[in-house]
Amino acid sequence: MAMSTKAINLASFSSVFPSSLDKLNKPSKGVQNSFWVPRIPLVKAVQSPAESDTGRWAKQRRPQNADGDFFVDHTCIDCDTCRWMAPQVFTRAGGMSAVYKQPTCKQDRLKALQALLSCPTNSIRTEVPPPDILEAQKTFPIPIDEKKLPGVYHCGYHSSKSYGASSYLIIHPDGNILIDSPKFTERLARKIEELGGVCYMFLTHKDDVADHGKWSKRFSCNRILHSGDVKACTADVETKLDGNGPWRLGQDIMLIHTPGHTEGSVCLFYMPLKILFTGDHLLMRESGLDIVAMYNRYSVGTQLDSVKRLLDLDFNWIIPGHGRRIEFKDVGEKNAVLEAFVEEKYAHYSSVKNKW
Repeated sequence: MAMSTKAINLASFSSVFPSSLDKLNKPSKGVQNSFWVPRIPLVKAVQSPAESDTGRWAKQRRPQNADGDFFVDHTCIDCDTCRWMAPQVFTRAGGMSAVYKQPTCKQDRLKALQALLSCPTNSIRTEVPPPDILEAQKTFPIPIDEKKLPGVYHCGYHSSKSYGASSYLIIHPDGNILIDSPKFTERLARKIEELGGVCYMFLTHKDDVADHGKWSKRFSCNRILHSGDVKACTADVETKLDGNGPWRLGQDIMLIHTPGHTEGSVCLFYMPLKILFTGDHLLMRESGLDIVAMYNRYSVGTQLDSVKRLLDLDFNWIIPGHGRRIEFKDVGEKNAVLEAFVEEKYAHYSSVKNKW
């Protein structure tokens, strides 16, 4: 199938958010509503002589794994990918992923192999080379839900360069859209080409750009990123969004500026299927909804403001860059959940700030 090259008009338009939603403190220029949040420090690792065999040890089977073929080794970064892709097989144990039950049927084995191929650190392994690995590779990109979300795919092949973030593909009559960057593999590229290629590559924020340059070269696609998140490695992106938006990508896709996690974080709202692709702005962990404040790059208060503004959008699905996808019964349930979440987080972070 030939790659679609029909252009979609990208234009900014006036805000869709009513002023009544701006009840919280209006931000001034710069960082807004700066709650104190503990962050994980960057530590430079130094290898000691006693760690000369660390590489060999790291690739060994973790003791938390169930006996059998599949296992997770010590290089796991606890990104959660395998646990939501194949929950029948993987769980969290000892601060990392582990196999708690070996696959016992063809479907569970396929899910486990898909998780193996998607692991950003290649931490999932088998005792015996899997003879059906090629068949598993052919399943990517994976349809999310062919009945409810036709034409929306999970690309798999998560990249360590984007901390294990998910990438998604929307099949669109006016040009397909790749959301964030998977690890580049020619095998995946050929499968995407069969689906019509990539016309636009939408990058939700600066952390999850991974192999964007390789994908751009392969498909000659138009990369889109907010100017607030442009770095040296993304200086050559074709379209840099300026200002607060929102912006339109054709008639049925809206790009929503949601600063907070980073200054230039942007969500993609696919209106026909009522999906919000949130990047790192808002996600579902095993413990529930989260903004992952520990890894905030800009302002927690601003991020909560941005979540609050999502109440005015009519979506039923949240598809994040990390963690599980969420389907709400309707917009009423979505708003109730988001409203309660924001209020709880504001109370929590305000209380933390006051203690210091």
